[in-house]
Amino acid sequence: MKLYLVRHGEAKPTEIDPSRGLTLKGIQDATKVAEFLAKARLEVNEVFHSGKARAQETASIFAEHITVRNGVFDSEGLSPNDDPSIWTARLSRLAEDTMLVGHLPHLARLVSRLLSDDPKSLSIEFRPASVLCLSRSHEGWSLEWMIIPDILQ
Repeated sequence: MKLYLVRHGEAKPTEIDPSRGLTLKGIQDATKVAEFLAKARLEVNEVFHSGKARAQETASIFAEHITVRNGVFDSEGLSPNDDPSIWTARLSRLAEDTMLVGHLPHLARLVSRLLSDDPKSLSIEFRPASVLCLSRSHEGWSLEWMIIPDILQ
């Protein structure tokens, strides 16, 4: 199984947009990364997002470009300060490639928990609209790759 963890694109400040939708740069960066993954023929079974505007918009952009077999869903446990054990437990029951679109510090804690079993032992920097790919084997989770918008043309 492959797990794709996506940090939402750059969001508008609360003073400008209380729902914190994506900025133009956030839309452009998410689109750039999603188009790159589409060229790589990335496919996932489902995309889950936190329900916050910035995560939902980012998830929709990715779903427009990559193949998503069963849909895009709002899910509990992906908000910024949620306990990563919610998704570590859920992932243990999933077998299909999955994408999660969320926020910091949750995504960094989830990666640390999956790779080291400690939500604070690893420091992973998720820039806006970045994607980190983990793969699970019988031995556990391992880091495959990470893409940030700045490295793409």
